[in-house]
Amino acid sequence: MTSADAAGVLEHSDIGAQKNRVVTEEEWLQKWEMHNIGFHKEQGHPLADMGHCVVGVEVSEQALKEFFAEHSLPYSEEPVPGIPGAKKLQSTSGNISLYCCSIYDLSSSIVGKFDGFWDRGALVAVNPCDRQRYAGLMITLMEENSSYLLVTVSYDPNRHKGPPFYVPESEIKSLFGSHCEIKHLEKVDDFSERHRQWGLDYFLEVLYLLKLVS
Repeated sequence: MTSADAAGVLEHSDIGAQKNRVVTEEEWLQKWEMHNIGFHKEQGHPLADMGHCVVGVEVSEQALKEFFAEHSLPYSEEPVPGIPGAKKLQSTSGNISLYCCSIYDLSSSIVGKFDGFWDRGALVAVNPCDRQRYAGLMITLMEENSSYLLVTVSYDPNRHKGPPFYVPESEIKSLFGSHCEIKHLEKVDDFSERHRQWGLDYFLEVLYLLKLVS
């Protein structure tokens, strides 16, 4: 199955009971401690391998240290000026910099602006009530003519409370449409036994390409 339409799956017009769902920072950190992250995948860092400089952010220090350990990458730590308690973990090679803090503490004055974005497991992890704030921040970090590859998930939001949260295409347009050209690329069947245990009967990854327009 490569598309929801082909499978007869209709997009839900709203996000159901997820609308008021809030995952606290403490709950998020506990999920990492218990390795109960329902959308974490073991992935490499192909952009870094291709010579690009990669910047990421995660509130869980454990998650960042596990990333470097999984890929056998030596790294250093340093504080982040302007963000009390924040750390930057940087690979010895210098092309991977991961910030340990709330993403909302970052700004272009701290991390600069970017030519490309790979948003997988990010927007879908943001509390629904914070999506506008998140999208606004992402737009301020986009260089002119930058490309933003966004991966959302589609399923029946009345059957699973999230995260990952269901984000309908209509909301992508609402969040980014006034600043970006939005192209829907594909829907990919990612249904697994884990999703069946959540009470779902389908689970799709939905890919979009966003281009900042002046």
